[in-house]
Amino acid sequence: MKKEVTYDGAAEVEVIKGHPHGDVSRVTGDGFEEPQDGMGCHSGKDMAQAARTAGQSELLDKFKADYPMGPHDKPQSMCPAFGSLRVGLRMKRVATVLSGSACCVYGLTFVSHFYGARRSVGYVPFNSETLVTGKLFEDIREGVHDLADPDRYDAIIVTNLCVPTASGVPLRLLPDEINGVRIVGIDVPGFGVPTHAEAKDVLAGAMLEYAHREIKAGPVAKPVGGKHDRPTVALLGEMFPADPMMIGAMLGPMGLAAGPVVPCREWRELYAALDCGVVAAIHPFYTDAVRQFQAAGRTVVGSAPVGHDGTAAWMAAIGDAYNVPAAQIGAAQNAFLPAVKSALAGAPIKGTITLSGYEGSELLVARLLIESGADVPYVGTACAKSPWSAADAEWLAAKGVTVKFRASLEDDCSAVDAIQPDLAIGTTPVVQKAKEKGIPALYFTNLISARPLMGPAGAGSLAEVINAAMGNKNRMDRMKAFFEDVGTGDTAGVWEGGPNLRPDFRAQHQKKLDKQARAAKAAQMV
Repeated sequence: MKKEVTYDGAAEVEVIKGHPHGDVSRVTGDGFEEPQDGMGCHSGKDMAQAARTAGQSELLDKFKADYPMGPHDKPQSMCPAFGSLRVGLRMKRVATVLSGSACCVYGLTFVSHFYGARRSVGYVPFNSETLVTGKLFEDIREGVHDLADPDRYDAIIVTNLCVPTASGVPLRLLPDEINGVRIVGIDVPGFGVPTHAEAKDVLAGAMLEYAHREIKAGPVAKPVGGKHDRPTVALLGEMFPADPMMIGAMLGPMGLAAGPVVPCREWRELYAALDCGVVAAIHPFYTDAVRQFQAAGRTVVGSAPVGHDGTAAWMAAIGDAYNVPAAQIGAAQNAFLPAVKSALAGAPIKGTITLSGYEGSELLVARLLIESGADVPYVGTACAKSPWSAADAEWLAAKGVTVKFRASLEDDCSAVDAIQPDLAIGTTPVVQKAKEKGIPALYFTNLISARPLMGPAGAGSLAEVINAAMGNKNRMDRMKAFFEDVGTGDTAGVWEGGPNLRPDFRAQHQKKLDKQARAAKAAQMV
């Protein structure tokens, strides 16, 4: 008779012994180690090597060329696949299917709905057996066939996350179309695509390539709004909704019009984008998308109509690309530049600001802040250096700004420490660090990039929120003084009274540590 008192049969359940902690691979008959569920973007080199072993060298070499790594070999923002997922979920009549670890899919689905997705995200689950035997690919193919309803969808996007990519799941073998529904398979591993911004390019480039093949094969559908009667400029990069309209107004006097924004909102807009003679790379990290436009013979222009100098240079570059007469370009500039200058003068920003982010528009925002009167000594962007951001980088360098491409979190935090700005604009951890130091801070993605930036509308859009934040310095000082030394060091945890400090014990323990360090050093010398 057992003496232990139990309340259920949990203790009787058979426990399946798994691999030792840290060993998440399974060896197949030929000795090849398949990465298993549990490994992810932070497995870094191990996953990349597994992918090459699985025949994905060409894919990884392409990622390395398009999105060169910085000082860190793993993402420092949210999962990169969020970028491509977000692009697909914003398109009409497009279904999205993810293949990856369950925890990754859960997180991506959650954050997509947090950011306003209003449709389901498809998921093809797997386990060690289906991954190793190739059954996962068969499950994906079966799922896509079941989903391909031409009455509901124009396209289905299938995305491999880290583990299926590292295992070599061949989405390229999926049919190009099923029942008239286009099938687009992409790989977005965290160990190959550094930021979620660049993952947008992975999907945008894949869709443009598919659409270009359709155009070459024969007639395609017109956009819902029809074909524009003037030459158009495609706009590359997600923007505040008012910006494309402002750009269209500035192009009007030159006899031009704004074309679709890429990433697009529906499939047939891809045809209209490829039909544009000139592409404005508003966001400079769309490397693959630019490649597809250039393959179609389109001219690409960098930077954007931001601030007085940026607007003047951008309008001239677009006009030159379309061979617009100089007098007509000058007349268009004269119609808008005074309004930009007036808006900048009417909404001044005074103070020192450090700026960082991972959206790709950091250099554009910095230009606007400087022309508004702010001192911006440091700009960090998680995106890589690009020909399409060269003009912005040169303009900022001429103003004495340090521009850091592929900036790490450590770079951005070090800038805040060294400069002690009146305001820090950055990612969530940068904002947190600044506020802990009593420095006002703003989250770039939600509070800065979600505002108009182009032309006269953008010139004064940042002043209100930035000046209000800098005006909170006294409140930040009071909060910092109130919470000083609370929750750190000896005061960490919950206390009814003061902590019972024993400096004698601490000193004794420190002597032991010092002795061990000396012994280790002596052993190295031997």
